[in-house]
Amino acid sequence: MRNRYELRLSGSGGQGLILAGLILAEAAGIYDNRNVTQTQSYGPEARGGASKSEVVISESEIDYPKVTRPDLLLALTQEACDEYHRDLREDGILIVDSFRVKRVPSPGAFSIPISQIARKEVGKELVTNIVALGIITELTGVVSREAVKRAVLDRVPGGTEKLNIKALEVGFRIGRERRMSR
Repeated sequence: MRNRYELRLSGSGGQGLILAGLILAEAAGIYDNRNVTQTQSYGPEARGGASKSEVVISESEIDYPKVTRPDLLLALTQEACDEYHRDLREDGILIVDSFRVKRVPSPGAFSIPISQIARKEVGKELVTNIVALGIITELTGVVSREAVKRAVLDRVPGGTEKLNIKALEVGFRIGRERRMSR
C-alpha cells in the first residue's frame, strides 16, 4: 500500500455507499490502527440520487482529507462510472457492477456483477455494498480481512449480522478469484 491510499465508492442513494465508507474507515482507523478520513456526499433525493463516499487511508498524518486522485474507484452505476473514472490514477483499480455499468472505460477494469451476486448468492441485493467491501479488501489489501469483518459487525443493524458476514465472505471469495485470475 502507498503511504496515502484514496478510495471513492460511488453509485446512487440507497445502495449503502455511505455505510460502506464508514465501515472501511472504521476498519482502517480503529482495527488496523492507521490514519483515516472519510467524507460523503449525496443528492437531495432519499433514493436514486447520486451518492459517493470517499476514504483516505494513510500510515502517516493526513494533511488533506479529500480524495483527489483515487487509487480505487467503485462504480455501482453507469452515471457514477461516467462521472468519476477520469479522476482515477493511471495505475488505479476500477471496479464496476457489470449488471448496471455497460460502458466500461478501461479494459483493465474489474467488471463484476456485484448486485446480482448479492441477490443470488446471499439472497438480498441490499447487501451489494458489503459484497463490494469484501472484493475491495481482497483486491487491495488496504485493510485486513479481520478489521473489515469487525467493522461490519459494529455498523450493520442488529439482527442482520449473519447476512452481512455472509455477504462479506462472498465478496472475499470473488475478490480472491479475480485477483488470482490476473
